[in-house]
Amino acid sequence: MRARSLLGMGRKKYTWQAAITLLFVLLTAAAALYAFVYLRHDPTLTDLGMRLQDTSLLHPLGTDHLGRDVLTRLLLGGWQTIGYSLLALLAALLIGVPFGLISGYFRGWADRIFMRIADSFLAFPDTIVAIVLSGLLGAGIGNLVLAIVIVKWVSYARLVRSTVLAESQKDYVLIARINGLSSARIMQKHLFPHIIGNVLVLASLDLGKIILLISAFSYIGLGVQPPLAEWGAMLNDSRPYFQSKPELMLYPGLAIVVVVLLANMLGDHLRDRFDVKKEVQP
Repeated sequence: MRARSLLGMGRKKYTWQAAITLLFVLLTAAAALYAFVYLRHDPTLTDLGMRLQDTSLLHPLGTDHLGRDVLTRLLLGGWQTIGYSLLALLAALLIGVPFGLISGYFRGWADRIFMRIADSFLAFPDTIVAIVLSGLLGAGIGNLVLAIVIVKWVSYARLVRSTVLAESQKDYVLIARINGLSSARIMQKHLFPHIIGNVLVLASLDLGKIILLISAFSYIGLGVQPPLAEWGAMLNDSRPYFQSKPELMLYPGLAIVVVVLLANMLGDHLRDRFDVKKEVQP
């Protein structure tokens, strides 16, 4: 009975999470079709005669201080924020996963060097390291993505390394070595399936953190540069008009919150999906 109730609660949880995600995707798709297919506003064209307009059919979310359509810039800002976040996350995975796999499997001097590098990165908070690197490299989204990759790859490498260290001592790996399987084949066939679940969970949770990092750095001028649209930059541009037009800050702020919440929901789902230690008690 208890097992059935737990399973039912799990299904209800994932059902409403999926419904919220689907609703958000459908609303975003409808807004994108209306903005890009029907309205077709230029997101960078300034029109001071149309500045700070209220909502209308022509401008569903109004216009900003330069007369630009807020809905168009909000949607394009989502592409910038989420797109660059996914790019930084993918680059960190492509560096960290192979590095951790090789370090954990072969050990020796390569593993010792990796541990010293990892310890030096983990001695400081991620945000502090990213700020220092962005300041040294200069303002710009390319330099910001590079700084995030430098900060984030270590966590994936350490996660993969710890998993490989545990799995490589088990009997099935030893038997594979005795049977003459190459190291590359063992890592591909036997070790990679054990690390992919943990990596996906960490990546989905990290996506929200990277979105917040890019938005925050763009807010202080170290990320996406004008006139490109980006949620953090839109927040910064709207600060002087907070009292007269607070919705200009509300729209990008709410977009950041919703997307980060959806990324965290995905992380929770993947964590439960790949939790091999999870057992349902009868």
